[in-house]
Amino acid sequence: MLQSPIRIPLIKGNKNYQDVTEDILRPMANRPGKFWYLGIFLSGSALLFGAFMIFWTIWKGIGTWGLNRTVGWGWGITNFVWWIGIGHAGTFISAILLLFRQKWRTSINRSAEAMTIFAVICAALFPVIHMGRPLLGFFIFPYPNFRGLWVNFNSPLVWDVFAISTYFTVSLVFWYVGLIPDIGTVRDKLKAGFKKVVYNVLSFGWTGSARHWHRHEVVSLILAALATPLVLSVHSIVSMDFATSVIPGWHTTIFPPYFVAGAIFSGFAMVLTLMIITRKALHLEDYITVSHVESMNKVIIATGSIVGLAYITELFISWYSGVEYEHFALINRATGPYWWAYWIMMTANVISPQLLWIKKLRTNLVFTFFLSLVINIGMWFERFVIVVTSLHRDYLTSSWTMYKPTIVEVGLFLGTLGFFFTAFFLFIRIFPVIAIAEVKTVIKDTVKKPFMKTRIMEDTTYVSVIFDNEKPMLEAVQKIQESNEKILDVQTPFPVHGLDEALKMKRTRIPIAGFICGALGGLLGFLFQAWVFTIDYPLVFGGKPLLAVPSFIPITFELTVLFTALGVVAALLIRSRLKPVKKFKPVDARSTDDRFVVLVDAATKVKSTRDHLKAVLSEIQAVEIV
Repeated sequence: MLQSPIRIPLIKGNKNYQDVTEDILRPMANRPGKFWYLGIFLSGSALLFGAFMIFWTIWKGIGTWGLNRTVGWGWGITNFVWWIGIGHAGTFISAILLLFRQKWRTSINRSAEAMTIFAVICAALFPVIHMGRPLLGFFIFPYPNFRGLWVNFNSPLVWDVFAISTYFTVSLVFWYVGLIPDIGTVRDKLKAGFKKVVYNVLSFGWTGSARHWHRHEVVSLILAALATPLVLSVHSIVSMDFATSVIPGWHTTIFPPYFVAGAIFSGFAMVLTLMIITRKALHLEDYITVSHVESMNKVIIATGSIVGLAYITELFISWYSGVEYEHFALINRATGPYWWAYWIMMTANVISPQLLWIKKLRTNLVFTFFLSLVINIGMWFERFVIVVTSLHRDYLTSSWTMYKPTIVEVGLFLGTLGFFFTAFFLFIRIFPVIAIAEVKTVIKDTVKKPFMKTRIMEDTTYVSVIFDNEKPMLEAVQKIQESNEKILDVQTPFPVHGLDEALKMKRTRIPIAGFICGALGGLLGFLFQAWVFTIDYPLVFGGKPLLAVPSFIPITFELTVLFTALGVVAALLIRSRLKPVKKFKPVDARSTDDRFVVLVDAATKVKSTRDHLKAVLSEIQAVEIV
């Protein structure tokens, strides 16, 4: 298996593996508290209000919004970019921090990944409604039609569709693949009943086999490696919706890195907001510690400084360009009718994060929670300033006008907030809010006296050797291998470093499957665009040549990532024989909790195997050998 991070005491208290499981599953097992009911009531009410406004907008038309002849983009696109930004942090935490082996990610990555899924769903709502006729939204997808028309693959708006769809799919797969082992733990903790059947289906028959863990870790790293550039590409493509225009204040090459840094900045702030609430409401202080909060605050300092540098760079570009329209756009933002929005943005996003340089403040949970709200508000105003102040005064003074949102736009935004928090409240009741298996890899089990016992199963085809700690289990595997006994399988509650070498497992071929699928997806994406523009629909867009290779890169890249991600996950399920309808019969029901089970072949020599094991394992702390 891949090397596990060095273990340090990130978790408070003396916890053993069973304690970790029980603590994290307690919010799911116990009756919700009054604060959960209050939260679900408030968020559900906002969701219903937003749903009514969606119905009203579709029924009456987009004229119910406060858009006008100059400000064609208002709260809708502002909210879209804001939600996309928030959705970035989940994948960033899980992907980049996994690749860099940051141990503090284990307590926060699960909720951050779920936050990504909910935020992207909220973001997708606004451009769909902004079309004016959402029922015709399928026109933006490339499908065979009798009109002989194709969408413009050179347009950043079409790139958006591919980028966000790919990002959502990969993030969803990444989140669920990481969730499967913990669902197996929940399944084995439940007694017979409907819930157990449901979780058995959702767990895909996960057993915690060493081969399962080996492939699971490889797939997780591949998905993380794919998601990292995907995080950078998605918000870069979103920024091109602005940067490829000729609007002063938008037409600048700094937008892609500026948008990416701002997205991670606002996303981490939202993760902090959720984590601090979850920590207090679910009594997870031992797992979401001040150290986790401080580490995230350090990332906020870094990304906030990058955002501040981008703001200053915008001012420099405006001055250095010598273009009077650029001068006016920046001066109008700072001193025009919407000056208050600009200075809220500057104060919240540039000045306030610098307070976190003070250790007492960045380790203070109350201050951190307040600051996370301030940053989220400030980042919303950043998108408002970019969209509205750049549009309400254009080249013609006769068309200058002021924009203000209507109750419908406000209601739609409140509705997305309602959906986001309602989904999160339901998530913490259905799935473990913290990654159980990953937390166990960064703690030191407090078992004082490890034990081992063996027993012969009724079908007499194998002997199971059961441990409650990975160290004696690993020693036993090595001794059994040296004695020429055949080990059928090893089942563990989390990946154990060195187990694959002890079992002499071959390297998995899943990366090869991913490479083949990715190459196929990228090739199909490129050839499809080339065929459309050079043969089937040869029209010139924006003066570009028919075979405009640079403009084919975004969609080609997105399809390469998408096919690779789906390919490695399919290979994981096929090679590990994981499927939703698989009947799971554990050797030991606690093998997904705190037991380590070694299965030794005994198909032809039961008694001799038992006697041989007694001799082989006599040096290991054995309590019982049956």
